[in-house]
Amino acid sequence: MRVAVLNQTHSAMLLRKGSRPQDKAIFEYRTTAMKTVYVTRRERFNAAHKLWNPKWDEATNLKTFGKCANPNWHGHNYDLFVTVKGQPQEDTGYCIDLKFMSDIIEEHVLSKMDHRNLNLDVPFLEGKMTSCEIVVIAIWEQLEPYLSNEEHQLHSIKLYETENNIVEYFGGK
Repeated sequence: MRVAVLNQTHSAMLLRKGSRPQDKAIFEYRTTAMKTVYVTRRERFNAAHKLWNPKWDEATNLKTFGKCANPNWHGHNYDLFVTVKGQPQEDTGYCIDLKFMSDIIEEHVLSKMDHRNLNLDVPFLEGKMTSCEIVVIAIWEQLEPYLSNEEHQLHSIKLYETENNIVEYFGGK
């Protein structure tokens, strides 16, 4: 059973109306359980890609993308952080089961991207530029249907391409 979160004024009024001490403990537990938490799962994958705009000539591509336009591709050891938000459930204390979350990420992202060429081997990136910005949006699109429901919502995807290059996406426009 869910209860509405009340502010301190409502809490004091509840206790003044003849509540028993054990009622206060139940009330405090339920209001604590209703607070929003953010749960993050980190996963890792390795992949190759090349940044190249086919509408441009070679000189423009090399000037714009530098080493990332290497004709023989280049790779990264990516760190992927997937965060959901929600309220801990009374029966488990979980916002989301992290094993379930890991399984969803594995099935819909890692199994399709790990040790692959992002430009050639990943169907959901077909025809797209494989910049970190585009990749993180594509990952969101893969995960959002499975990680958002009435109990929790996908909050953000953070992708570390290198220790210095990080992109975060919160959904929407």
